Amino acid sequence: MSDPSRHPLAMDRPSQDDFPCSLTIDVPFPTSRLAETALKSIQVDPELSPLVWRGFTVVDAPDASDPDASSILRVAYMAATNRMLRVAVNSFMDSLKLVLEVMQELDVDVLEKQDNPSNS
Repeated sequence: MSDPSRHPLAMDRPSQDDFPCSLTIDVPFPTSRLAETALKSIQVDPELSPLVWRGFTVVDAPDASDPDASSILRVAYMAATNRMLRVAVNSFMDSLKLVLEVMQELDVDVLEKQDNPSNS
């Protein structure tokens, strides 16, 4: 078992005393490439508030043995207040929606998956 302190989401994680409100969101993607693309697209925008911390990582789906199989974008949020957590997560959801819409319109993997239901 790996050391939890070396996990990407554990790095630079603030104290739970300072940031008592938290939420982890798992967003499934059909391929690891799409999950990585979403991560790179969203993580470039820094959190605007010093009262909010977030971390990103891509993990294999529980049943995925193939590296090109489905992956999960895991986003962890910690905030000083519930309100700050809600505002940050709402902003993330808006960004995620835009990234998913662009993928749906432009990405070949997504189009192939939609056109060929036998791939699922």
